[in-house]
Amino acid sequence: MALGRSFAKEPDQGEKAKMGEQLESITIVGGGTAGWMAAAMLDTFLNRMGGGDRVHIRLIESPDTPTIGVGEATVPAMPRLLQQLGIDQEAFFRRCNASFKLAVKFDRWNVDDAGDPYAFLNPFNHPPLIKGVDAGLYYQRFGQNGPAFEKYTGMGADLIEKCKGPGQLGGAFKNNRVTTAYHLDAGQFAKLLQETATARGVEHVLDHLEDVELDENGYVAALQLRSGGRTPVQLVVDCTGFRGLIINKALGEPFDDYSDWMLNDSALAVQIPHKPGAKLEPCTRSTALGAGWAWRVPLYHRIGTGYVYSSKFRTEEEARAEFLDHLGMTEDEAQPRALKMRVGRTRRSWVKNCVAVGLSGGFVEPLESTAIYMIEMSIRWLSTYLPDRDYPQPLADRFNKNMRDLYEEVRDFIAIHYHLSNRDDTPYWVAARGAERVPERLRENLEVWRYALPEATDLNSAHLFDHHTYAAVLFGKGFYKGKRINRAAQLDKRVWRAFSDAFRQAKADNLKRMPDHRDLLTKLRGEAGQSQKAAAAAMEEAALL
Repeated sequence: MALGRSFAKEPDQGEKAKMGEQLESITIVGGGTAGWMAAAMLDTFLNRMGGGDRVHIRLIESPDTPTIGVGEATVPAMPRLLQQLGIDQEAFFRRCNASFKLAVKFDRWNVDDAGDPYAFLNPFNHPPLIKGVDAGLYYQRFGQNGPAFEKYTGMGADLIEKCKGPGQLGGAFKNNRVTTAYHLDAGQFAKLLQETATARGVEHVLDHLEDVELDENGYVAALQLRSGGRTPVQLVVDCTGFRGLIINKALGEPFDDYSDWMLNDSALAVQIPHKPGAKLEPCTRSTALGAGWAWRVPLYHRIGTGYVYSSKFRTEEEARAEFLDHLGMTEDEAQPRALKMRVGRTRRSWVKNCVAVGLSGGFVEPLESTAIYMIEMSIRWLSTYLPDRDYPQPLADRFNKNMRDLYEEVRDFIAIHYHLSNRDDTPYWVAARGAERVPERLRENLEVWRYALPEATDLNSAHLFDHHTYAAVLFGKGFYKGKRINRAAQLDKRVWRAFSDAFRQAKADNLKRMPDHRDLLTKLRGEAGQSQKAAAAAMEEAALL
């Protein structure tokens, strides 16, 4: 039977009697990272953290449909999520071959006054206050001819330069207030979530979805499975990826394309080994190429890399050749797989009794590693606005507003990277920089930011990218060079010098105690046979404590 829409008769009186009552079950369709994150989070938030009646969580996935994966880099929300899910740190690092991510490093996105490309960081830590004033203001006034801005946000930039880890080896892990995210193997992460969820009672069904049955009011009444037959449902979470089998195909919710703002619609992806003896860099790299950019995500055991590009400016063959040249590899050494990206969002993520999560809800190119975070926030908001069996519309409306704001926030932040690039060496970069590709809200903010640093009130709906994050990108791209910021005009240079000297010395002292990144990961994985260097560092740190 082809997947489509069939309609049931009006619910019988027994079903009607249940309207308005608490949900008894939630059905997730689709596995992968989105599906199993949804299962683990819903079970945790509704069952393990609650004291009421248990909500039965069921996940249905096809036994032979490959998952696309949502990337291998995360944002700083991930440590909190793992703690809430009760996932053991040692098991996570070992199973997912995880490494630390302290920033995104943008290489060759801009050129200096001599026309030479350079790199800058988007750090996770925010700049400190100097006598109650944001250090960014002092940096704008006095610091732009010295070290890069990221040097004044904390230790992240220094740790990345030295390929050191953000914690100490002796005793329990401590990160010295360095804000961290993770690189992880997305496939292994999904398996870890699956094992966690099923061990706690989530039902796992391997079957093919063949049809979606709607009632006379357009709600999903049941799913028709190839082996299991008709399966009644209450609340459905659509994790069927770009296909959007329920939200888009069965319910007919339109998809809003973001191609007016974003050119990239294709990707090549491959996994490559570490070079022998190479250090493990604790950051994600994004390197601008001729028609897009290449990512580099260093895991403990390998590197995930790929090329996000525009098919309007590169054929797949041309992109493949350019990417392999960037890697310094031949087709015999690396065989990237090709992906097509549906960039944009489903207009309403919550329709009737169906909520789209993951790629079925939308996707914005992975420049800032936001895909897993957007899954997380979808489930957090679903848990917050959990409906009863009347499915109150105000709850769906608020959920949809939050999701729209989040997608637009990510869209705007990604757009600024392109618009403020000063590359003009290929037709792609000329087109990507075009003013017509700047969303209106970002355009208004850029006009204000010509005269002032970003403030929280400029981004009153921000969930992930706050005013400090925007300031880091603006400084990294040289936006404030030669500009006069009135608020900074009265600052005292002697205060800046004293702060800079003290801050630099404090970082240098802490840096000496930080271990090699790989050595720290080996410790966190709980593996025996640490290197002599790691063991010596652990003993030294224990003595210091």
